[in-house]
Amino acid sequence: MTTPTNQTLAVALHYDQQGAPLVVAKGKGTIGAKIIEVAKAHDIPIEQNEVLAGALSKVEIGDEIPQELYKAVAEVLVFVLRLSGRGR
Repeated sequence: MTTPTNQTLAVALHYDQQGAPLVVAKGKGTIGAKIIEVAKAHDIPIEQNEVLAGALSKVEIGDEIPQELYKAVAEVLVFVLRLSGRGR
């Protein structure tokens, strides 16, 4: 994820602590920028990681993330929990 441009790639995840996180939205260009805009409007933390976003963009919407991305996504979840004050 980068500063919104025509090449902006964004992937939104949802994790309810059951199973693996799900890809709930993804898009590039205008759609990617809109995903980021909506996240900011709702105070949803944003992690900028182009490599991870690229890997996650290959996952279908509604699918769980693949096992090979668990560690990278777990690091993002820890970041989000710390920002929200719920992590150590």
